[in-house]
Amino acid sequence: MACTIFFVLSVILAYLAGSFPTSFLMAKALKGIDIRQVGSQNVGATNVLRSVGKGPALVTLIIDILKGVLVVTVLANFLYPHVEELDFDFYRSFLGLIAVCGHIWPAWLKFRGGKGVATTLGVAIGLAPVVLVPSVVIWLAIFFMTNYVSLASIAALIAFPIVAIIFNQSVYLVLVSVVICSISISRHRTNIIRLLKGQENKTVLFRSKAQGPEAG
Repeated sequence: MACTIFFVLSVILAYLAGSFPTSFLMAKALKGIDIRQVGSQNVGATNVLRSVGKGPALVTLIIDILKGVLVVTVLANFLYPHVEELDFDFYRSFLGLIAVCGHIWPAWLKFRGGKGVATTLGVAIGLAPVVLVPSVVIWLAIFFMTNYVSLASIAALIAFPIVAIIFNQSVYLVLVSVVICSISISRHRTNIIRLLKGQENKTVLFRSKAQGPEAG
């Protein structure tokens, strides 16, 4: 009975941590705008970058990553002694999934959140840094070649479970990574349509004064 209670408590806390609406609060506090009504209308760091600025976007990104890290490390380690009947890898991986779901479907924003990439990154940092490195390299390579955040994110998400298998990670991590990445990629469906039509917005981080305005 106690194990069940603490497991439910773990799930609730993981969801609450993941659902912290960083980009919404950042945009509201700094510019008085509803991030869901401007730019791409996505509740994420990229939209903060375009609608608020680089500094706030970086802070948003860091906090959204930390949500995933803290859930699978601090929260999981703190409460695991009360649910020791469960496999530790399963427990941490499952809480990571819940944190990402919290970010994507936050109750505070009527279940309309971001796409889960940053929080997925945080979960990967906490669970399997060895899997994270190749995925980040893929993201950086594609982003700097194309300036498409969405394309880089989709490629990195696809790579995540594949790399987990290659590096012989736990079956729970592989399964959870497949679920997380499937959900997050499905959240990119409008981006995929725009990419196919050549209408996706580009994000140029470093521009010389001679260059024109950012595409899109």
